[in-house]
Amino acid sequence: TAGVKKDIEKLYEAVPQLVNVFKIKEKIGEGTFSSVYLATAQLQTGYEEKMALKHLIPTSHPLRIAAELQCLTVAGGQDNVMGVKYCFRKNDHVVIVMPYLEHESFLDILNSLSFEEVREYMFNLFKALRRIHHFGIVHRDVKPSNFLYNRQLKKYALVDFGLAQGTPDTKIELLKTAHSEDQQGSRLQTNPIVTLGNGVSVSVTAPKQIAQQSASKAADRRSSSLSKVQMKQGRGGKEDSVHHSVQRSVFGERNFNVYSSTYQENSSTKLIKQSKVIDVSSRKLITKKKIISTKTVSSGAARKAASACPLNLPCDCYATDRVCSVCLSRRQQVAPRAGTPGFRAPEVLTKCPTQTTAIDMWSAGIIFLSLLSGRYPFFKASDDLTALAQIMTVRGSRETIQAARTFGKSVVCTQVVPTQNLRTLCEKLRGTNSSYKGSQGEGPSRSENSTALLVAADKPCAPETLGKQIQRLQSFQEGDGALETKATDMKGWDQVPDEAYDLLDKLLDLNPATRITAKEALLHPFFKDIRL
Repeated sequence: TAGVKKDIEKLYEAVPQLVNVFKIKEKIGEGTFSSVYLATAQLQTGYEEKMALKHLIPTSHPLRIAAELQCLTVAGGQDNVMGVKYCFRKNDHVVIVMPYLEHESFLDILNSLSFEEVREYMFNLFKALRRIHHFGIVHRDVKPSNFLYNRQLKKYALVDFGLAQGTPDTKIELLKTAHSEDQQGSRLQTNPIVTLGNGVSVSVTAPKQIAQQSASKAADRRSSSLSKVQMKQGRGGKEDSVHHSVQRSVFGERNFNVYSSTYQENSSTKLIKQSKVIDVSSRKLITKKKIISTKTVSSGAARKAASACPLNLPCDCYATDRVCSVCLSRRQQVAPRAGTPGFRAPEVLTKCPTQTTAIDMWSAGIIFLSLLSGRYPFFKASDDLTALAQIMTVRGSRETIQAARTFGKSVVCTQVVPTQNLRTLCEKLRGTNSSYKGSQGEGPSRSENSTALLVAADKPCAPETLGKQIQRLQSFQEGDGALETKATDMKGWDQVPDEAYDLLDKLLDLNPATRITAKEALLHPFFKDIRL
């Protein structure tokens, strides 16, 4: 198109060194922080070699760019991890040149993959994750579009280390000082609550994050009240614009009422009640006006009130639509939450400050869940608490609450949501019934409460109406909600062993401390006849 041609011309202008080396053919990808182009390089042997040129946006931090390059050079080039060929820079424009791997769209091949191909896919994904985790790299954005797959050649490549972070003992020097750009401005809101309808609401808080505040903040916060913000039904993020099959999402949304202690101007939010709203940006100004006009609260008194707040004082606003002075005196918690909606682990959704390589294993589990169920994206939510609620409908509310306690978070859910049997769930969604002898298909999958958010995803619908089509799993009757699969060629889907669902269960372990590692996953019985 004309737009792409213009972008290619601009790239040649920005980095003129490329002109004599590469013929840029087309744009093959575009993300928040970069664009990727397909190009050919004229080799000395006379052959043309295809390359992928990743042009990073000029506003990227130099340290972040250097860290991404170091991940590619140190860990890349083997075990299905993308390597790097060259790097060009002109002023603030950086182009990373990588080998080009022709690959299939995950969505296009999802329902034609044989069970054996799925097994090989997951094995090779774990090889890549074992490699990067060995170097102390947390990828943070593991998803199908970042794990390239050439079906014919059986080649794989884990790409895009733009959001990567280091573990405390990382071997990537630059990751020791680099931080995710997404971490900036990622603050823990006090007692956020999501109302899910049918009498269900979810709240998450960090009960021990209490600290003293400055006089102006204390005086203001004591008199502030919550604003109600209604989340409009959205498309759910950029990844949906790439894949046009949102009707395959297992989860949809209603218009949830989200209570927040701050109001941020956003295209997807609409202010319902404008009274008693205090904008964070003008908080100090309002505070000063209140002190001057009322003369009831002096700075000294406010400071004394804040300092007199005991560290273990319980609040009285828990799971309500207001915030008390105890909660407002808590220090705002910063935690990384970079990643793609639908693939974030529970510890990311609840803003746990210590996140490990286990978050990549959760994302791998979500990919495996999509492969076994034939549904992509499996989870679709516009905010973190809704995402957590959707996880609860599969993994159970009690289990989620218990796991959250292990990493210092308190989750409140007004309704008990039982866990799903993973085999039953996936077979219902895929429309198959396994004849595997060891199958343990029975389970609470037909429970009325546990499926409040499941969608009849086999029925195509427009993105704007997806959220309205919330039905219970009970509607997936034989020949009705379930997809019918021809018995002539099941491609192994009628013989899925229990080991597959055991591995899935270990990947979707709500507790990051006990979640299976990539090294352990490769030794799982599911891969018993595929060895390194």
